[in-house]
Amino acid sequence: MKSSDKKLVAPIVITILLFIYLAVFCIAWLYEPIPAIWKIIGSIVPLGLIGASIFVLVERIKEIRSGEEDDLGKY
Repeated sequence: MKSSDKKLVAPIVITILLFIYLAVFCIAWLYEPIPAIWKIIGSIVPLGLIGASIFVLVERIKEIRSGEEDDLGKY
């Protein structure tokens, strides 16, 4: 296992755990006995956070593979 591969493990594991947590939250929100509009609004927020976390993971993987360890090198 390369050094860069070891650095990918933590972001991937964190994203998977966050995805599971938000997916369970979203599914649980759909089973609440509330009006449909609130179910939709309550589900959009976790789905947006899932999308954002996947986007951040992809960006982090690109940074690690390019050799950029942190964002301070850009400034």
